[in-house]
Amino acid sequence: MKKFMALLLVAGMTLSLTACGGSTDTAKTDQADGKDTFTVGFDQDFPPFGYVGDDGEFTGFDIEMATECAARMGKKIVLQPIDWDAKDMELEAGTIDCIWNGFTMNGREDQYTWTDPYMDNSQVVVVKKDSGINTLADLAGKVVEVQKESAAETALNDEEHADLMASFAQLLSVGEYNTAFMDLESGAVDAVAIDIGVAQFQIEGKEDQYQILDETISSEQYAVGFFLGNTALRDEVQSTLLEMVEDGTFAEISNQYFGYDVCTLGK
Repeated sequence: MKKFMALLLVAGMTLSLTACGGSTDTAKTDQADGKDTFTVGFDQDFPPFGYVGDDGEFTGFDIEMATECAARMGKKIVLQPIDWDAKDMELEAGTIDCIWNGFTMNGREDQYTWTDPYMDNSQVVVVKKDSGINTLADLAGKVVEVQKESAAETALNDEEHADLMASFAQLLSVGEYNTAFMDLESGAVDAVAIDIGVAQFQIEGKEDQYQILDETISSEQYAVGFFLGNTALRDEVQSTLLEMVEDGTFAEISNQYFGYDVCTLGK
């Protein structure tokens, strides 16, 4: 009997040490392990992908996609608004399972584990219709604003656009695009460089006041980003997204926000 109890004690200590000694990296790279929650990190000021609706609840294209995805995976969705500047720290700390919010994968391919891209996107410039700005060349001597850490900021700082950047009077960055559009409306800035999907959402119903320049700054692709190495959860999400494509749910949600099917998955 004493020998049996000793064996139980040793087994219990071994399990305890194994649990305590498991590395943080292992936990991060194996999150599809029966967790009953799916925590999505997103920018709550990035319509139409993620924002606060009129009812005070989080909504948006990516929010609805993620919520449907979680339900199909048998997990409870946890919507976690984050400071976009701190997105990597949130992911590394494990406070979120993924970044899903109009998240550009181009140029970041080796920094995260990604799903296949689900949407193409371009970086464009929005100006007032009466500004006299009709081309990128017309931005010479103008004040242009972007969201900090956005794809537009990255694109403009690329060597390919060095001459364009040099022509600006100033390039400013703000925390969110809602602020940028208030600055554009007030005349504090002359133009806003932004994702085309966000631009279209922001000027909807105001096409007589604002215009999107025909010339694009760059094109990009959106995907869901996970902690580097977390292929298990990525695979689970991707297979669920493909199911949503096949049964038409993706197209239905897309049409609700964009008026057409933006899906690039499986195409």
